[in-house]
Amino acid sequence: MTLRINGFSGMDIDSMVKELMTAKRAPLDKLNQQKTYLSWQRDSYREMNSKVFAFKTKLSATDLFGKTSNMTAQTAVVDGNKDAIKAEASANASSVPMSVTVTKLATKTTVQSTGEIDIKPASGSTTPTKANLNTTIGELNGYTPDTNPAPTDDKPETFQIKVNDIEFNFSTKDTISSVLSKINNSSANVVAAFDEVSGKFSITAKDYGSNKEVKLSEGDYSGSATKTSSLLGLLNLKTAAVQSGQNGEVEINTLDSSGNVVGTNKFTTTDNTLKVNGVSLTLLKETGSTPATVTTTIDTTKAVDTIKSFIDTYNDLLNTMNSKVDEEKYRDFPPLTDEQKSAMKETEITAWEAKAKSGLLKNDDILKETINAMRSVINNSIGQLSSLGITTGQYYEGGKLYLDEDKLKKALQSNPQQLSNVFQGSDGIVNKLSTTMTNTLQKFSDRAGTNRFSGDLSAAFKDESVMGKQMKEYTSRISDLIKRLDDQETRYYKQFSAMETAMNQLQSQSSSLFGTTQ
Repeated sequence: MTLRINGFSGMDIDSMVKELMTAKRAPLDKLNQQKTYLSWQRDSYREMNSKVFAFKTKLSATDLFGKTSNMTAQTAVVDGNKDAIKAEASANASSVPMSVTVTKLATKTTVQSTGEIDIKPASGSTTPTKANLNTTIGELNGYTPDTNPAPTDDKPETFQIKVNDIEFNFSTKDTISSVLSKINNSSANVVAAFDEVSGKFSITAKDYGSNKEVKLSEGDYSGSATKTSSLLGLLNLKTAAVQSGQNGEVEINTLDSSGNVVGTNKFTTTDNTLKVNGVSLTLLKETGSTPATVTTTIDTTKAVDTIKSFIDTYNDLLNTMNSKVDEEKYRDFPPLTDEQKSAMKETEITAWEAKAKSGLLKNDDILKETINAMRSVINNSIGQLSSLGITTGQYYEGGKLYLDEDKLKKALQSNPQQLSNVFQGSDGIVNKLSTTMTNTLQKFSDRAGTNRFSGDLSAAFKDESVMGKQMKEYTSRISDLIKRLDDQETRYYKQFSAMETAMNQLQSQSSSLFGTTQ
């Protein structure tokens, strides 16, 4: 490199040092590029980790592909007295038809006002008006203020009642709405309600059955010199009869293929629900002389939708992995340095980095092993899958799966358990693929430091992985090299400064010498 110095003063030391350091910084640029490339690779592994984790989650026993009911779903059909019951079949529901006769519905114990609750007539009127939720106790028709002591605005009259032995205190300023709220938010295990249309107040047990009580009580204020009105009396509940709840009663007959009764059993229910032969029944009304008939049939729609989703998800993951493994790698497009970026347009940088990031996982051994393992699981069951309408494509399609929906529906109708047998269980496709995904997530974690328990794309990397240690090594080497370059740059500045000082002294001596000879 040729350096030009114009005269002995005004040397551009900064430019000269910069030119000298450019070559020295080449190894640093190389290290930074290698670190950037490693960072891109880790990000690419994390993206794959997210996809694999999402697939593994769907393979769990509680999720889409691992849930037995999604593969062997059945539906219950109600005929006859359709409005009397609701039926829902579980995955293991029996195919035996049933005739259901609801003799009694379970009811809740309740007590209701004997008459309409009114507001005191307005001044000059003898006609009371119907109470509403905002009516206060003091405004109710029939309320007479106590005289000992007489209530005031600051000290309104209070009432005490008990509901199922839970004590409540109300004042004449409490509204019907606040009375409801206090009772309903208590541990009395009842539901209080007020119907503004009928004007009636009711208290009902929360639970069905004959053993659930509603007990109301208060002090005996009749004839008392210190209490004129009764709150239960104002609400028309004092003499109201308690309607006791009852248990539900059901008779179920199992039928043969001709509709003849082959078995009879009677059931009692406290909540209008019961489960028989894998079918959940909800009782809605008494059937009378017309029973309801329940039959179960295979719900092919749910099973087909589940398998379609499995194939789509499987194909998507397999295609992504194949694409990463086969992606073109452009070795002439390394990561750009900051200096290179400063000389390029944004569009040029984007285009360059697209090529630089291509092929980050080309021929990656973890992905190739996972692809082979996934295809092996499918190929080992291809005979059974084929009978269900599931086949693989051409060899160049990388193991892609195809589904013949009509063939799958026919197979489900003839043998509904076959699908579950192939996909689920300890030796099923779902379990084997789940094991494969677990192993892959572990390998990603060991190499790139990804989180094998999460698919979060912003999750931090573990430092104690292979790539994590490499990143720390790059960071350390870069730090050491920067320090050496800084020292080198300082030496250059000192050398040029010494050289300029020496030149200035030479110039000064020359000027002095020439001045003497003149």
